[in-house]
Amino acid sequence: IALAFYGLYCFHKHSIGEAGITEQLVVVTLSVHLANSCAPCLFQWLSRSVRKQLYGDYYARPHDPKWGVNPPKWYRLLCCVEVMVGHWFAVFEALELHRILSSWSNVGVWILIVATLLIQYSSTVYLAKYSEKVVVPTVVVRFGPYRWIWHPINASTMLLFATYCIALRVPLSLIFVVVVCSIYYDQKAKLEEVLMVETFGESYPEYASKVRYKFLPFVY
Repeated sequence: IALAFYGLYCFHKHSIGEAGITEQLVVVTLSVHLANSCAPCLFQWLSRSVRKQLYGDYYARPHDPKWGVNPPKWYRLLCCVEVMVGHWFAVFEALELHRILSSWSNVGVWILIVATLLIQYSSTVYLAKYSEKVVVPTVVVRFGPYRWIWHPINASTMLLFATYCIALRVPLSLIFVVVVCSIYYDQKAKLEEVLMVETFGESYPEYASKVRYKFLPFVY
């Protein structure tokens, strides 16, 4: 409770342009924590919406655990810490955070945020259309965002982190966060790709040879 009130105090200082380094570190930490807390809630809402479209109810179907592939817990924890450190770097690169997010120059940033949400939603819908129980694919999905990249859901998560750094005009922090996320999600993607090949055989390598890009069209 005390930390919550201190966070509100820091937000107040931030809003009137009087936040020092400590207050800005608190604001950034709470903002990223809130974003990370909202992401699972958003994904649950997307899944519920898709279940309603496919099955006419919100009942969560049993999930095959083999599709919940992730790197080891220590690896995930390390990635989370590194992303947080990357956002702390932003405080020292952009000392007047309170002036940035209200700028009209960030219209493009808000467009990126909306694009991120649309990619997440569209990817979930197309994955569900060719799946059992919403998240257990029965074929290699080749439509929607999957026409352009292999892992659009992971890519949209990385885009969200990068967008925050773009909004703050912090190139060094942006590079750090992008590198950290790329290493983590590349490892996660490799585990998913192995599972796809085991499940669908030559269909997945054929799809990968045609689409060619993992996270960013025409780049990587």
